[in-house]
Amino acid sequence: MSVWALGLNHTTAPLDLRGRFAFALDQIAPTLHSLRSSFGSHRHPQVEAAIISTCNRTEIYCASEHMALDHTVGWLAESGGVAPALLRSHAYALHDDEAARHAFRVASGLDSMVIGEAQILGQMKDAVRAAETAGALGTTLNQLFQRSFAVAKEVRTATEIGAHSISMAAASVRLASQLFEDLAKTRVLFVGAGEMIDLAATHFAARRPQSIVVANRTLERGEKLATRFGGEAMRLAELPGRLAEFDIVVSCTASTLPLIGLGAVERALKQRKHRPMFMVDLAVPRDIEPEVQKLEDVYLYTVDDLAQVVQQGQASRQAAVAQAEVIIDAGVQSFMHWLAQRGTVPLIQQLNAQADEWRTLELTRARKLLAKGEDIETVLEALSRGLTQKMLHGAMAELHAGDNAAREQTAQTLSRLFLRKER
Repeated sequence: MSVWALGLNHTTAPLDLRGRFAFALDQIAPTLHSLRSSFGSHRHPQVEAAIISTCNRTEIYCASEHMALDHTVGWLAESGGVAPALLRSHAYALHDDEAARHAFRVASGLDSMVIGEAQILGQMKDAVRAAETAGALGTTLNQLFQRSFAVAKEVRTATEIGAHSISMAAASVRLASQLFEDLAKTRVLFVGAGEMIDLAATHFAARRPQSIVVANRTLERGEKLATRFGGEAMRLAELPGRLAEFDIVVSCTASTLPLIGLGAVERALKQRKHRPMFMVDLAVPRDIEPEVQKLEDVYLYTVDDLAQVVQQGQASRQAAVAQAEVIIDAGVQSFMHWLAQRGTVPLIQQLNAQADEWRTLELTRARKLLAKGEDIETVLEALSRGLTQKMLHGAMAELHAGDNAAREQTAQTLSRLFLRKER
């Protein structure tokens, strides 16, 4: 059984390219079906697959009897509408122990923009549940991910990997504080109502801004989030007309097209008499048109722009990272040992089936002899001799077959199997 992973993240690909390969959670099931169907049923009859898609990464994990990295690259490139060569130049392709190590590092927060952040673990669990619901998760990938979760838990328990992490939300508040002297006098708009916006709203609400508004496609969900922070909710359709009200805009939706365009921001600035606006686009693909960044009175940050802020304090985490890598190494070795053993399962099943067949034959013969009144000791002797002969027949035949070299190799193997001495 082979395991492989194909992905691109914040260190290998620019934001706009990552946006081409972003999949919302409700898109995972049909996307997995498309991927698995693309392998066909001849060479890859049962390909296991899972997709992790966040603002910082898109990764495909697969497992099958035969590795198919090139095919996976071709499929992903086609789904994103780019040439395979372009995708390869920005992607990483890993297999077996390298794929396992990468999964463990991702789950542990070591491959994140924010070293030690915990959000990725929840996102991975969501991805695994989606793959399981879609019927795409088999024994091998299930083991890979369950072990990655266990390793991540051990890393957090045994090290201080998350002690100094600065989340995207916290970084946004820090940057906003540099622009506005007092956040308590600002009006904040959150676009979307997902996990990232929930986290950002929590951080901004702690600074007690003058008002909080949540704009969401589904008003009921927006109201639920806004109520928690004493704010109000509005529909996305109202956004262009009310944009000028807000000093701070934080957006993160699953929209495939920008929700806030250059023209809308220009009109908002004019109404604000060019008072500055602080905008954070945490979405991939973008929620805010990139041209907005060129406007003189707008301070727009994307997930990639926040990288420099969240990396502060990285030196203090290096000792914890080293400890985490040791834990991950042990986890990888354990998984690869399990994977190697999986390769012998069919043979073990065949051996057990053959042994059961021999046992059934000899028991049937023994019962017939007992029914005829044969002596019990004689019957037991015949049963044991029959089983012994059946088990040794193949070995004896191999010893008399082949040339001298083959017979010598067979003799050594049989000695290891049958002539082991108890220690």
